[in-house]
Amino acid sequence: PRSAKGYRCYDDAHVRRLKFVMRSRDLGFSLEEIRGLLGLVDDRTQTCAQVQTVAESHLQDVQEKIADLMRIERVLSETVARCTGDAAPECAVIDALLET
Repeated sequence: PRSAKGYRCYDDAHVRRLKFVMRSRDLGFSLEEIRGLLGLVDDRTQTCAQVQTVAESHLQDVQEKIADLMRIERVLSETVARCTGDAAPECAVIDALLET
């Protein structure tokens, strides 16, 4: 349904569902994961344990990404600290990027 000015009208259930999707995206869930969670919301025969499995898997992914980012930060910090930043043609950052 639309308002007199042509805007879509949403009921409370639609607004609640949209907020669920937005909050899930804020927490980094993929659209596929959100779709699965919404399926669990819609199917009231599903258990909290099933939702917990999805959330735990996502948490593990987030923890792995954080560990990767911390490793990247450490390597970049060490590399930047070796860089003199002067006019010399040698550059510690370039050298580090060329290493295999």
